[in-house]
Amino acid sequence: MKLSLSSSDGKTLILKIAEPSEVLGLSATVSGKPYELTAETIDPCQVNFVKREDFLRFLREHSDVCFRVAEQLSDKYSAACHEIRSLALAHSAAEKLAKLLLEWSSKEGESAKQEPRVKLALTHEEIAEMIGTSRETVTRLFAELRKRQIVHLKGSTLLIRNKAALELLANPK
Repeated sequence: MKLSLSSSDGKTLILKIAEPSEVLGLSATVSGKPYELTAETIDPCQVNFVKREDFLRFLREHSDVCFRVAEQLSDKYSAACHEIRSLALAHSAAEKLAKLLLEWSSKEGESAKQEPRVKLALTHEEIAEMIGTSRETVTRLFAELRKRQIVHLKGSTLLIRNKAALELLANPK
């Protein structure tokens, strides 16, 4: 499920891909403020909804769950800071794309493999939005990565053929 943010002028920015079993809107539920992101499924999935009043009642009745909620909110905050630091302080679009591909491979449990595989569920335009560049730049970067045999793309599956080279792009000295 992709999560995006829309501006008042109708522009949409894709922020991230939600993970299976991820709780969406937790901070909005706790704070009582509107949830500002839009969720759109990219694969068949099951979504459950819990009313705010029911959830808050559950928290009042099960104080131990409050600590888990606090942990999740803290984890989300830390992840947001990491992502902002990773993307905002990157020196190039290539560095940003390499970091994103490595992050996706780690979330799919592929990072320990010699040649991790990543399912690309987003278009080049959507990936460009996530890393703050143009679709043309993302298309050019993928072409360069293929030419240098760092990645191989077959359908929507991206095979990272040279993980060390991708890591070097993601973390230049």
